[in-house]
Amino acid sequence: MVATGDVALRMRGIEKQFGSNRALAGVDLDVRRGDVHALLGENGAGKSTLMKVLSGAHRPDRGEMMLDSEPYAPADPLDARRRGIAMIYQELSLAPHLSVAENITLGRELSRLGVVDRASAAAVVRRALEWIADDDLQPDARVGDLAPGARQLVEVARAIASDARVVVMDEPTSSLSSREVGRLFDVIARLSARGVSVVYISHFLEEVRRVANRYTVLRDGRSVAVGDVPQAEGDDEGFVRGAIEAMVGRSFDEAYPRVPHTPGEPVIEIDKLSGAKLPIDATLTLRRGEILGISGLVGAGRTEFVRALFGLDTVKNGRIRVGAVTDAGAMPTERLGQGVGMLSEDRAGEGLALGLSIGDNLVLSKPPAKGGVISRADRANAVATRARDLSLRYRDAEQPVGELSGGNQQKVAIARLLHHDVDVLLLDEPTRGIDVATKADVYRLIGELAARGKSILFISSYLPELLGVCDRIAVMSRGRLGAPRDASAWSEVELLEAAVGGHV
Repeated sequence: MVATGDVALRMRGIEKQFGSNRALAGVDLDVRRGDVHALLGENGAGKSTLMKVLSGAHRPDRGEMMLDSEPYAPADPLDARRRGIAMIYQELSLAPHLSVAENITLGRELSRLGVVDRASAAAVVRRALEWIADDDLQPDARVGDLAPGARQLVEVARAIASDARVVVMDEPTSSLSSREVGRLFDVIARLSARGVSVVYISHFLEEVRRVANRYTVLRDGRSVAVGDVPQAEGDDEGFVRGAIEAMVGRSFDEAYPRVPHTPGEPVIEIDKLSGAKLPIDATLTLRRGEILGISGLVGAGRTEFVRALFGLDTVKNGRIRVGAVTDAGAMPTERLGQGVGMLSEDRAGEGLALGLSIGDNLVLSKPPAKGGVISRADRANAVATRARDLSLRYRDAEQPVGELSGGNQQKVAIARLLHHDVDVLLLDEPTRGIDVATKADVYRLIGELAARGKSILFISSYLPELLGVCDRIAVMSRGRLGAPRDASAWSEVELLEAAVGGHV
């Protein structure tokens, strides 16, 4: 990575308060030209608010910003974009019904005498895509038809087309396959070599170690640590531990806490389950008090498998037995009645009602009603209880879920399953967007649930957590599910080989 020493972006003493909540309490951030600068911190530490100040979505109460040594105070996000700040959010801001070319030029259409200059726009799009160097990304392709990694690259192309000087990437790899992650990292390296500064927000410290050369840690709205990301082999463990301890403000001893539990009799038996397209003849047995992991590449059929099991997707063939009931065609309401709950990987699209309050989302599937009327007091108590369980950061039970950070939104989605008190939890990417310390709390909670006799099906793209948390792991490859093996019998390399090669 290029590091010229010239500061491209300087933020000094940034403060921002919302009512009684002090989101930023004097943050300093220096990003050098051509650096990939990681911004780290727990959910609610202030990362999103700081970036919204940078993007012009929020105006700071105090503090100053400099962009290439000139005062910088954007009037709004469009002004920030015109001045060279490009934001790539975790939930991408693309128009899925438009083409790649139309998305790249959206909001910056070139015109002459009020008429769109299509030739000039096509040239801008062509240069941006040539720079991305991805043969699969065609200007006339509909964005809604693209894979998650390709959509991420469209956002990067938009930043290139707008001559961005600073590109902010918020959890850019949370929905990407390992191949797509590698491709994105190649693009980030080219941005850096071009002199573009990248602010990289991620909870995956192993990724930060690979892609970034500087970091800043936020805690409770303050910048508490700044430093170089070690590039030498063998320094990973010290950097990761030091970064975590700076984030949480205390010693961090165990990334994957284990709670003793003993799997028992089968609670769900799946025999040769096939969906409309995926999965293909999937067979699996989940036992009481077991944490069973499902690994595999994005698109292998893991999500389709769990959706078919829960009744969200059509089952074409096969048999599902839940307890004493055999019914492959059950609806989600019936599965809930059988004690089976599901956490969707699509948090914004189907996991939460972002416009409703935390309280409404949490009790949605099991409202605390008395005489047909929901008890606000019981609802507030339910929120308070689950907030303690998951370290949820929120204002009150009436706060809209859409106002929370991505990680805190994920906690609300998990909290709803806990409130419903289901016996079987189907968890699809449950730690997506959650910070390292809270991940450890979630792992401990999953272990405690297993110790209480709950059964957990744990789908994840993050191999270390599968190996660290699960009792058994099965790998899905090209729609086919392999036989589970004890987690101790797998390594990360073997899981990847099984996912890619299909030898499961």
